[in-house]
Amino acid sequence: LIGVYTNRHGERWELQLKGSGKTPYSRNGDGRAVLRSSVREFLCSEAMHYLGIPTSRAASLVVSDDDVWRDQFYNGNVTKERGAIVLRLAKSWFRIGSLEILAHSGELDLQRKLLDFVIQEHFPSVAMNDSNRYLEFFSTVVLETANLIALWMSVGFAHGVCNTDNFSLLSITIDYGPFGFMDSYDPNFVPNTSDDEGRYKIGNQANVGMFNLNKLLQALKPLLDPRQKQLASQILEEYGKHYYVRFTELFKRKLGLLGENENDNYLIAFLLKVSLL
Repeated sequence: LIGVYTNRHGERWELQLKGSGKTPYSRNGDGRAVLRSSVREFLCSEAMHYLGIPTSRAASLVVSDDDVWRDQFYNGNVTKERGAIVLRLAKSWFRIGSLEILAHSGELDLQRKLLDFVIQEHFPSVAMNDSNRYLEFFSTVVLETANLIALWMSVGFAHGVCNTDNFSLLSITIDYGPFGFMDSYDPNFVPNTSDDEGRYKIGNQANVGMFNLNKLLQALKPLLDPRQKQLASQILEEYGKHYYVRFTELFKRKLGLLGENENDNYLIAFLLKVSLL
């Protein structure tokens, strides 16, 4: 993260470099990115933006003189590739994992400070003096995550690595890695060649969203009283309903279906099955 920029419209953007080298959080990685994946992230994030799907943006791409070694297909064949750096931006880069790691390490004071900062900066509908502000925050994230994944499904987008560290607290699409778009409908479509078990296959994205939100709830629980914990669990139970309603709404719009008809959902399911055959 290299800074925060406010444009002429008063919009606040966090600027981040991808591929610029190691940071204290690189673990065993080299902190580099290859030109191939950098071009894909640039093009896809801009495409998603113009498709009306919440996403990070790409401001620029610079080719690096450094050689980067990568095993592209995870088959032991390491090859030399041209490096690149992407300047990307988002309203926030905080993720579910940002809270999860603090809760896991017992840093509850720091977690509370971070959560209050995120709410104050990015959740204007949540009052900071409300004792239920963490509950309201969680409710918003549940609803918007359901909306985001339904939007992904409406254009056949598979993220590829839907872990908690790649799920934004602002429910925007971030961290374009082994993503892909389906050419034809296939619920088992997996764009990630390292995902042998199909954990992140496109047909499982909604379930993975539920899994990640449950991880967020577990991270928040030390900050909630018993009543709030119970209410938060009830909020999470509504995730499936939110997703189903939004998914149906988007596909009805694609098909030009007006009004309400009890056979709409059957028609959507039937057409998807036909395209699978």
